[in-house]
Amino acid sequence: MTQQPFSRPGAIDLGALQRPAQPPAGGPGPGAPADGAAAAGGTAYSVEIGRDNFQSTLEASMHAPVLLAFYSPTRMPESAQLAADVRTLSDEFEGRFLVGLVDIDTAPEIAQAMQIPSIPLVVAVIDGRPQPLLQDVVPLEQLRTMLTQVAQQLTASGLTGRHQPRRVEAPEGDEEYVDPRYAAAQDALGEGDIDRAVAEYQKLVDANPADAEAAAGLAMAKVLQRTAGVDADAALAAAEAEPDNVEAQTLAADLDLVMGRVDEAFQRLIALVTRAAGDERNAAREHLIGLFGAVGNEDPRVLSGRRALASALF
Repeated sequence: MTQQPFSRPGAIDLGALQRPAQPPAGGPGPGAPADGAAAAGGTAYSVEIGRDNFQSTLEASMHAPVLLAFYSPTRMPESAQLAADVRTLSDEFEGRFLVGLVDIDTAPEIAQAMQIPSIPLVVAVIDGRPQPLLQDVVPLEQLRTMLTQVAQQLTASGLTGRHQPRRVEAPEGDEEYVDPRYAAAQDALGEGDIDRAVAEYQKLVDANPADAEAAAGLAMAKVLQRTAGVDADAALAAAEAEPDNVEAQTLAADLDLVMGRVDEAFQRLIALVTRAAGDERNAAREHLIGLFGAVGNEDPRVLSGRRALASALF
């Protein structure tokens, strides 16, 4: 096993990507399926690399390290198994690495840009700069140990960023597919065990704070937890009677959200932020931000709500 300390060598020459790709003699052309490619397929923290996403994958290394695993199922099947093992282990490290799988038979231009001398090869890319990490086929357990040591080196060097998990597409024809990362939490919700759902989502967020989907799930599960067993009519009447009572208004906003009245929930708390001051104003603001997270930061209603909150604050 070849493992070297991290350094900051020169940046990758991407000039080869601007020239037409030439398939290796006897090999399949770009985009052709690889015979027996053990590394095919992506996971939450791995992606197959081609011309279209190579640059964006390198850019992702500016946030947290990327591991590029180069392999050839036709020239060296063992290298494809190593790439598959790196992919398999990627989820265990909860975003400490994003793994890019590069089949040099179908993407020779990427191998040329990276000046790959031989396969197998695993390269660590940090801040856009590559460092050879592994140049031998090793057993899965040995590979796990090596990546654990690398993660420890990164932490010791102050490199603590994590990648947000990639959305795993449902298998074709499986409309009820559940991403396995969230299965335990969603099972708990399906069984009505909200406390367990909160705990399961909390585990995911603790393991990877960059997991936006887990954070949204946790926020929504907490809304359900706060409203469980509440008499909705009485709570909404109390909020109507006491418009400046923070506890009454935040509970009413939770109920609005559960009932699907998203805009009403946001408007209720924005109005309270406008009227309140000091700790009460801050409590209303923080609660509203939590509701934004439950709905999802890309939702147009959240974007509008954030603008309205900014106006209320300033």
